[in-house]
Amino acid sequence: MPRTALFAYGFRPFFLAAGWYALLAIGAWLWLFSRGLSPLDSLPAFQWHAHEMLFGFITAAIAGFMLTAVPSWTARRGFAGMPLAVLSCTWLAGRLAMAAAGILPWPLLALIELAFLPALALTVAPSVLRSSNRNRPLLIVLLALWLADGAFIYALRDGNTVLASTALRMALNLVLLLITVIGGRIVPAFTASALRKRGIETSVRSRRAIDLLTIGSMIAVLVADLFAPEHWIAAAASLLAALAHAVRAAGWRTLRTLSEPIVWVMHAAYLWLPVGLLLKTASLLTAAGWAAHWPHALGAGAAATMIVAVMTRASLGHTGRPLTVSRATALAYALLIAAAAVRVFGPALLPLAYPAIIALAATFWMVAFLIYAVVYSPVLLRPRADGKPG
Repeated sequence: MPRTALFAYGFRPFFLAAGWYALLAIGAWLWLFSRGLSPLDSLPAFQWHAHEMLFGFITAAIAGFMLTAVPSWTARRGFAGMPLAVLSCTWLAGRLAMAAAGILPWPLLALIELAFLPALALTVAPSVLRSSNRNRPLLIVLLALWLADGAFIYALRDGNTVLASTALRMALNLVLLLITVIGGRIVPAFTASALRKRGIETSVRSRRAIDLLTIGSMIAVLVADLFAPEHWIAAAASLLAALAHAVRAAGWRTLRTLSEPIVWVMHAAYLWLPVGLLLKTASLLTAAGWAAHWPHALGAGAAATMIVAVMTRASLGHTGRPLTVSRATALAYALLIAAAAVRVFGPALLPLAYPAIIALAATFWMVAFLIYAVVYSPVLLRPRADGKPG
């Protein structure tokens, strides 16, 4: 039996944890929803669900990405071994603490849950700060995410649902800002590379002015949501960001990628950004019921789909395997997109009761992540296919 390589590189434990936790946490949420239960004494179950998607599943994926990207950005040694194992256990301890939030003393819960993001920042900061590169602001994003998590835990102590909602909204906006910045780099780059390999000579445009406008508009969304979340200013910021994302993506030759799932899934994930932001605009301006589920368009549609796209590609590339996904993985992509679509549009379009729509979307999601977990667990646990370290 081959030796495990779980802690041989930063992406391995966290991409593994992200996939399995996305499956198990939604399964737990579906059970809680069906029985009207909550792990949190003072906050509703849906806020636990949102917290665990953002600070459990998504932060695991962010950690895996940063622990893999930082060595590439800084030309320094990768993160591995005991420090990586300790960091992984810190993330896991937070998840167990949140599952037991109803019985743990609040100070102990806060200590355990709020340990992970500072530990991640302290792990990558020396390499990032010693190198002059454009990625230093990512440390600020980690700090902001930690502050949002801290605000949620503080809200949990007092049962403050308004503060909890604000913290979750800020965390989602920070994740979307990361997708805007990182996705804006990798989607056109990977698209151009894939088209060149197929002998297709076409420009994949990435215009600096549009990039800056898109990033600036997402910062405006974050600020508006912090200070005036229900105001027309928040709607205007969302509309501007939606249009900027749409114009940006229009130059990326999306239709040319349809024969390559590992590429088109990134385009599909990114396109959820303008869709979700337009729905948010409509919801803020008109309170239309069909637009009310915009958070899932941005969370499940944009964030989760982009995460799976990056995890599958990085897992193959960093383990010495060809950058070609199986039919099972392509099916997982499709099921994840279907889960988001059902959750966002199902209440308005499907002739089903709301609990049935929740169950259908959750089932699509869980099957998608089960496929990911089954296909990629061996990839993440075993040594590189080419025999190299990492």
